[in-house]
Amino acid sequence: MADTIKGNDIEKWDINITSGRGYLDFQFGELWHYRDLLMMFVKKDIITVYKQTILGPIWFVVQPLLTSLMFLIIFSRIANISTGAVPAVLFYLIGTTLWGYFSDTLNVTSKTFTENATVFGKVYFPRIILPLSKVVSGLVKFLIQFSLFIVVWLYYIFIDKKVTPNWYVLLSPVWLAVVVLLSFSFGTIITSLTTKYRDLIFLVGFGVQLAMYMTPVIIPLSEVHGKKKLFFLLNPLTSLFEAFKYGFFGQGVFDIKWILYSIIFTLVTLVIGFVIFNKVEKRFIDTV
Repeated sequence: MADTIKGNDIEKWDINITSGRGYLDFQFGELWHYRDLLMMFVKKDIITVYKQTILGPIWFVVQPLLTSLMFLIIFSRIANISTGAVPAVLFYLIGTTLWGYFSDTLNVTSKTFTENATVFGKVYFPRIILPLSKVVSGLVKFLIQFSLFIVVWLYYIFIDKKVTPNWYVLLSPVWLAVVVLLSFSFGTIITSLTTKYRDLIFLVGFGVQLAMYMTPVIIPLSEVHGKKKLFFLLNPLTSLFEAFKYGFFGQGVFDIKWILYSIIFTLVTLVIGFVIFNKVEKRFIDTV
């Protein structure tokens, strides 16, 4: 609400739109004001993805299951890659679920400006809502897929008794929050840059696939040695994925120094993403 004085009267405005916003002005209050629009976009994303498919929302569960089985056959059975003391099914299931959320969210948020240029040109709303909606809708999908992992995980705890979790499992929401922020940060940076450099759109898919092999999705960090291990650790997702596995399986590499590195890296990337997004938002409609 903005008040302006005109003569002896005070004019009250419901919305005050200005181009003078600073790069560090994140306007979280405005996001809260448009929370209904955010939820509408989230609902749209969830419903429309599998609306005309035969299995519908069941694909949320089928996708990580099929990917995990494929990894089990190719990497565990054929390539004979060890997953340590963790059952291969569990190892691949949690890895593909976490990686699937990160990669899917990064891919869809990186196309925010280019795919919604016509909407942005017709009506005003905080532009950050669209990439944020992709993050939230992806999180809903992740939680559904993660429930499948929980079922298999409980089987290996109480029936097969090959897994012994520890109290660090309670910190899993913290690690998940960092993964969420990291995917959102990279997505906002890439979507901002693609308004001018369209080539990035083609490089993102390839880069995401390549990054998976530098993340402990296929091979545990404990099985990586020498200089290769440093390359893995420089990936901010590595220590987060390992922290997940350490809590749920009682096996893995839990190094607080590298976890702090991942958290700091994420926060810095988040700020950079907001700054670039705010800068590009003012003039992107002229370049898209």
